[in-house]
Amino acid sequence: MTRLYNDPAAFADEALEGFAAAHRRWVRPVPGGVVRATVKTPGQVAVVIGGGSGHYPAFSGLVGQGLAHGAAVGNVFASPSAQQIRNVARAAEAGGGVLLLYGNYAGDVLHFGQAARRLTAEGIPARTSAVTDDLSSAAADEAHKRRGIAGDLPVFKAAAAAAEQGLSLDEVADVAAHANARTRSFGIAFSGCTLPGADHPLFSVPEDRMAVGLGIHGEPGIGEAAVPTADEAAELLVSALLKELPDSVTDPDGQRAAVVLNGLGSVKYEELFVVYRRVAQLLADAGVQAVDPEVGELVTSFDMAGVSLTLTWLDDTLEALWTAPADAPAYRKGAVPAVAVADEVSYETVSESRTYQAGEDSRRAAATALDGLRLLKETVEAHADELGRIDAVAGDGDHGIGMRRGSSAAYEAALHASESGAGAGSLLAAAGDAWADKAGGTSGALWGIILRALADALGDTERPTPASVAHGVRQASDDVRRTGGAEVGDKTMVDVLVPFAEALGRQVATGAGLATAWAAAADTAERSARSTAGLLPRMGRARPHAEKSLGTPDAGAHSLALIVRAVHGALATCQ
Repeated sequence: MTRLYNDPAAFADEALEGFAAAHRRWVRPVPGGVVRATVKTPGQVAVVIGGGSGHYPAFSGLVGQGLAHGAAVGNVFASPSAQQIRNVARAAEAGGGVLLLYGNYAGDVLHFGQAARRLTAEGIPARTSAVTDDLSSAAADEAHKRRGIAGDLPVFKAAAAAAEQGLSLDEVADVAAHANARTRSFGIAFSGCTLPGADHPLFSVPEDRMAVGLGIHGEPGIGEAAVPTADEAAELLVSALLKELPDSVTDPDGQRAAVVLNGLGSVKYEELFVVYRRVAQLLADAGVQAVDPEVGELVTSFDMAGVSLTLTWLDDTLEALWTAPADAPAYRKGAVPAVAVADEVSYETVSESRTYQAGEDSRRAAATALDGLRLLKETVEAHADELGRIDAVAGDGDHGIGMRRGSSAAYEAALHASESGAGAGSLLAAAGDAWADKAGGTSGALWGIILRALADALGDTERPTPASVAHGVRQASDDVRRTGGAEVGDKTMVDVLVPFAEALGRQVATGAGLATAWAAAADTAERSARSTAGLLPRMGRARPHAEKSLGTPDAGAHSLALIVRAVHGALATCQ
């Protein structure tokens, strides 16, 4: 378990600070991550990678010559925010555009996509590409839904080496997609990981059993089996990967593959070498040439006891990129050309200054909104541990941590906006941006969208009416569904947000005051949240473990129901 920490909510930030201080030959700190310490090559494509904390050496340890130009690092097991990614990308770019690479998780898809759109609008061409190597997380005919695990490394490596060759942004993006299409991974675990501050692991496995098909965020496996010998583990991993070859690899005989045997946190190197001994034999027997194999901890999950095997099927192009030299804090290969270290630069957070102009009616409404955000924050704080436990049943257990960080940041930003004379719209917009930035992850992105939709509906001039509030909630519901892709029945926060918005609209249409209408809609939200216990998740990290979540409500749905009930307190007080 994670024993050395201060405030669990500050763990990711403090770990990144310490990493940057220890590796100044390779990296420089940026708000939200790190970039290379060496001077830039003008016109070169910048490969920026990223994901949540808890996976070291991914992602910060893979920044350096021949590898990533920068890494955006989110909270524990949560994607970095669009603002963090944007900060890192702007610091790393050298005039050739930016390729953003990440594992295929909902929060990463949302935040990296938002960052790419904002960068492009600002004149920095940006592309995105997700790694989808974990064959246990979706069937072959739905490979686009697969999550990214240790296959991150060969995909990142290929793209970065292509950038070093001077290829264009489109060409580097094509290389990343090609490497991803030829990469497969499979893993097993003997125990779950424990998040900083927690007193129990996210999942447990009986002493004589192992989880098969695990994730790297503490998600349980898709099945269980008896604990194998080292040779039996190797045979399981190799056979799983050889059963599904990329379309361009019809027969492994005579093929070449980059091989990564990855330890997930507490399996010792000597154990990994025992397993790799048999992996090498099996691949040779199948006619597969292992090219520059990597054995060690490359994409971890805190203290999880487990291993994964990755094969990237090589052609001449990919082999040259896989074997190209690299020099990063946690990954070195060959000898890179000598490049000067850049002068110290202070990279400031990208921000937009704002002067607030608001009508008095809107400023009074802003005071109510601020009170609502205070009650929201207090409610999340009181229920954070409960939300984490619910989320850990079939997910990664980080929902409580993320909601606590997001709601606290939202309230602080709103308080600052209020003190600066903001109206209701600007106050909620500031809160939404802060929530998305500090929380990261899927919920951070979606709560940023919710508050932004309300901000747009209320504005800064008029006194909000029940109709304008109901319109904002309805718009938030539409925006969340459009952005996140979930619908009612998928076992997400949408299962509460949609009926809440509909109930609020119906109540307002009958002439009810806002507090009365909100209270009735909150009743609907609570019933809807409870009903998610009977649903099977069809999206997100819980999807591969759908049956495990039966009988437990969705964490995002439950937190939304708690929040709308808490906010009613502010509305009732202001009447």
